[in-house]
Amino acid sequence: MADPSGFEDARFSDPVLCGRLAARIEVSARGTRAFNLMEVCGTHTTSFFRHGIRDLLPPNVRLISGPGCPVCVTPTGYVDLALRIQDEPGVVIATFGDMVRVPGSRSSLERERAHGRVVHVVYSPMDALDLARRNSAVTIVFLGVGFETTAPTVALAIDRASKEGIRNFRVLVGHKLVPPALHALLSHPDLEIDGLILPGHVSVIIGSDAYRFVAEQYGIPGVICGFEPVDLLSSVLDLVEMSRDAVREIRNRYGRYVLAQGNPAARVCMEEVFEVVDAQWRGLGTIPASGLRLKPRFSPHDAESLIEEQEAARILRDATEPEGCRCGDVLRGTVLPTDCPLFGGICTPEMPVGACMVSTEGTCAAYFRYTRRGGAAPLEPGVS
Repeated sequence: MADPSGFEDARFSDPVLCGRLAARIEVSARGTRAFNLMEVCGTHTTSFFRHGIRDLLPPNVRLISGPGCPVCVTPTGYVDLALRIQDEPGVVIATFGDMVRVPGSRSSLERERAHGRVVHVVYSPMDALDLARRNSAVTIVFLGVGFETTAPTVALAIDRASKEGIRNFRVLVGHKLVPPALHALLSHPDLEIDGLILPGHVSVIIGSDAYRFVAEQYGIPGVICGFEPVDLLSSVLDLVEMSRDAVREIRNRYGRYVLAQGNPAARVCMEEVFEVVDAQWRGLGTIPASGLRLKPRFSPHDAESLIEEQEAARILRDATEPEGCRCGDVLRGTVLPTDCPLFGGICTPEMPVGACMVSTEGTCAAYFRYTRRGGAAPLEPGVS
């Protein structure tokens, strides 16, 4: 998609262009009300900090972080369920690195590994599938956490395991879908949002058309955004101008990768393996049609079936959040991490109490690393 402003044709970190964009934002927002812009994607949260964009914005342009960190929105009950499945004979957990440190109600995979349990950190579900191929005496359970970005690769691994007859590969499905979460957020009466900075990676899969409802149903503008300074600043400028002028539309500032229809092949892969179900989100509760589960023909690869259905339901029901942790409120965008009494004290990236301080995409981790004296090292991308 061509960009009529010419921003797509420029170097995406050009300091001169960034200065011009920042100046235009200042002029556009001058003398007007405050603008609350929500970053839906956790990588955007860290990118705004890392590139110093927040310091370039006028005081009345406020960035609010939303539920865009997949590890953060994964409920405590999912971790508790994974820990219980790990107790089954011959079960070995394989997971992305972020999930190892996410606390459950009473423990975490990291603590269990310190006590001698085997937990493999992998970089893709195919790595976990390969572990199952090479270790037929154990059952490899992969923790399938993420949004539409990672779901197709997990679906592909499950489909391949099914076709190859690899029965010792299972997935504990915890995937979430972004559009239903936006419906839930925008329907919340306490949240005042003037514009959405929409996720780049997820949009590559689902396409820009998937967000039409944001403008048409809720009257809120949105911009699909990349991750470089020019992407970030041009998206903020779009949202400030659209909100100021009462323009309600969805724009695509990541047109070099995101198409209107997304990636049909990836979506077909997801649809062949998964079906849509209601899902529990940390901080947002149960959101209708916002999660995935395996279709019946792939049930031999369902990790949850390793324990009794009633026990799994009890574990999910009885899960508890850490006392005093406000991670759920941070994910809803109703408070800042610094409003949490645990932030920076007993809750740090080294000793996290809540999931928002664990993940490299977590809002609390970003605030801790980038708002303290001395700055921080760049963060690596997490699950998306």
